[in-house]
Amino acid sequence: MEKLSIEKQLKENAYPGRGIIIGKTGDGKKAVAAYFIMGRSSNSRNRIFVEDGEGIRTQAFDPSKLEDPSLIIYAPVRVLGNKTIVTNGDQTDTIYDQMDKQMTFEQSLRCREFEPDGPNYTPRISGILHVENGKYSFAMSILKSSDGNPESCNRYTFAYETPVAGEGRFIHTYMSDGNPLPSFEGEPERIDILDDIDEYTQLLWNSLNEENKVSLFVRYIDIADGTYETRIVNKNK
Repeated sequence: MEKLSIEKQLKENAYPGRGIIIGKTGDGKKAVAAYFIMGRSSNSRNRIFVEDGEGIRTQAFDPSKLEDPSLIIYAPVRVLGNKTIVTNGDQTDTIYDQMDKQMTFEQSLRCREFEPDGPNYTPRISGILHVENGKYSFAMSILKSSDGNPESCNRYTFAYETPVAGEGRFIHTYMSDGNPLPSFEGEPERIDILDDIDEYTQLLWNSLNEENKVSLFVRYIDIADGTYETRIVNKNK
């Protein structure tokens, strides 16, 4: 698979929707996770990321303008011991609860499927990073309708046991803008990762479509000891 420029991928797609990036820095020392949200409606755009314990949650920027919270208010990031969970919906809680009961990442998602927002049937995308004793692996998942058919849910899990330094994987909800929105297809895209968290945060934020971007989360985790740095950028201030 060709290694792509994340800057180019984002700049050439006005609406990838929500996206998860997971990878490793070029020096091999940091595990990297990033998550962004975009919005076309006023309800989707009326959001910010806020810290919540070791994770984050979405919150209405102006509570008086909040309409339906069901698919837009959730915890995108939670930490379970040495595992960091990143998703585009409330399946974060499902993964957290089920893995806490010794189920695998893939098993924990068996009770979930794509979002009930026809005609888009937005895929549920999820990722998990496992950092322990100087070792690092990650996995990504997508639950999507079968070419827009809500009667059938297709489930894909991609596991990366030995992540390559200087690169990551990028999965997003939509291939592009449209009506209905076309779901992501194929294997998570192979993209570049930068060593510096601030440089990478700025690159990602500046590459997202100015009109549609809402919030961005970036975390660099030290593989040796599990300590981490986090950056959050919100369009609404």
